[in-house]
Amino acid sequence: MKVAVFSTHPFDRRFFDAANAASGEAQSFTYLEARLDMQSAPLASGHQAICAFVNDQLDRPTLEILAGQGIRLLALRSAGFNHVDLRAAAELGLTVARVPAYSPDAIAEHTVAMILTLNRKIHKAYNRVREGNFALDGLLGFDLRGRTVGIVGTGKIGLNVARIMRGFDCTVIAHDPYPDEAGLAAIGGAYVDWPELLDRSDIISLHCPLTPGTRHLIDAAAIARMKPDVMLINTSRGGVVDTRSLIDGLKNGRIGYVGLDVYEEEEGLFFSDLSDQPIRDDVFARLLTFPNVLITGHQAFFTREALSGIAETTIANIAAFEADGAPLYPVTVQAG
Repeated sequence: MKVAVFSTHPFDRRFFDAANAASGEAQSFTYLEARLDMQSAPLASGHQAICAFVNDQLDRPTLEILAGQGIRLLALRSAGFNHVDLRAAAELGLTVARVPAYSPDAIAEHTVAMILTLNRKIHKAYNRVREGNFALDGLLGFDLRGRTVGIVGTGKIGLNVARIMRGFDCTVIAHDPYPDEAGLAAIGGAYVDWPELLDRSDIISLHCPLTPGTRHLIDAAAIARMKPDVMLINTSRGGVVDTRSLIDGLKNGRIGYVGLDVYEEEEGLFFSDLSDQPIRDDVFARLLTFPNVLITGHQAFFTREALSGIAETTIANIAAFEADGAPLYPVTVQAG
């Protein structure tokens, strides 16, 4: 199949070419730097499939253009699909496929790296030492042992974070509407209801998908229930956190540490070099002013193993669809 790959970076080309070669050069990729939206959708003309990333915009207007050009498959190189209008895709006869798991270790390990960095002020210490400042004032941390870590979402990533934090001898509690009782119990964690997780956790780590039910799950009311000086980590989807409420929580001292690998308005910011431009998003710019906030640019997935897995699964989805019209990992419209 001829596949138009949007939001392409050099690393995408490298790993997709390698995976395609390993599969016998079955697919023909056209690499496009443009982010997919209704303006760039005409670039897919002459292809049978598109490959999209997390910040591409697959709303109804964009999908109507793609369908009108003969596109039949939307191959997402991500686990999340909140950026796709699934109902419109179904009505237009477009098949949607995703990569359900590509390296839960990558994101879990990045999560723990953010916890350790914020706690021990490693980012601050690094900059100080490079400037010849070896003072310890302002770098005080705390022992992780005995702290309570609340895991929100216990899929593969959440359970991996739980496993790692149990290794630090932390108490692990979790909340998930679809609990994996056996999986969490094997690690030594326990499920609790949402209010109890907010009340008890010293560290809260978010690993849930973005759905209508989880949008702004972390809002003013949730933050008000949290323990003073709580650490909040989000490596899931930006929209799970109400950023303005988060800023209020930082200002009033309820939240002591924040680690974000995602941001609810990250389109147009992340995955680009904007070092020679002013930040036009005033809310994001305000976040950057807090000394207890650590932000990375949606890089938790960014390991060799994860990129290889994304490319291989995406190509397998395309090949399966080409063979019998059914990708290996389809996404369907949920009832209701």
